[in-house]
Amino acid sequence: MDIKEMMECKSFVVVGNTITEGKYAKKIKDNLLHYGYNVYPVYKEIKDINSIEEDIDIIDLCINPVLGLEILKGCRKDYKGVLIQPGAESDEIKEYLTSINKPYLEGCALVGIARFHGPLIEE
Repeated sequence: MDIKEMMECKSFVVVGNTITEGKYAKKIKDNLLHYGYNVYPVYKEIKDINSIEEDIDIIDLCINPVLGLEILKGCRKDYKGVLIQPGAESDEIKEYLTSINKPYLEGCALVGIARFHGPLIEE
């Protein structure tokens, strides 16, 4: 799964600090919402991916890798892939996703948004 395929999906779980100005998770959440995506902010706003009733496509990790791995391992919902932001990556996350046959990409959602949708919104 590449960044274009991920950006064609419509439902994103953004895992990280989505409420504090200046945090990348908040910038990603705000830009995805601006461009019409369904966004579910997990960690500070929604405590658990499993409590999301709707279908999800992409889990976007913008969080410490140790917490990211814990959240992924606790996820019982189906999803199409994981976008791992710079700083959220770890060998353990990649090994786990490989072991459960889930595609992942190390990259930046903001780059994908700008490339396939238009200019990023300012905070």
